[in-house]
Amino acid sequence: MKVAVAGDSAGEDLARVIAEHLQTGHDVSEISHTNEGPDQFYANLADRVATDVVNSVYDRAILICGTGIGVCISANKVPGIRAAHCHDTYSAERASLSNNAQIITMGARVIGPELAKAIADEFLRHQFDEAGRSAGNVGAIKELDVKYR
Repeated sequence: MKVAVAGDSAGEDLARVIAEHLQTGHDVSEISHTNEGPDQFYANLADRVATDVVNSVYDRAILICGTGIGVCISANKVPGIRAAHCHDTYSAERASLSNNAQIITMGARVIGPELAKAIADEFLRHQFDEAGRSAGNVGAIKELDVKYR
């Protein structure tokens, strides 16, 4: 699985830890960018990564900022993206199985590296079942995405 991991200035250290952890078993790209200027803004980072996910450059992504909220809101602005904010392993599992999320987000100022690695593992361990009981809900989310483009 091709996975992008990225963090803004608050999340880049945790992004590197997660990317290194995921190297075994996944094709991981750590693509944080924290230079001065517009590229450092979490909205632009999330846009760049989410757009790459929509365009199949990556299968999934993990985005990190201080709280995880800013990158989640920003990623969800990209048509076709379902990003879920996860600070526990159960939410990461359900993001995959129930919501078909392509991206999860975390807050580097909220959780530590060991929990973040466990959350990333859980998110990537599961695959959405297109014929499962959550397929209708995900279909409705896709319809909302089209409705509000």
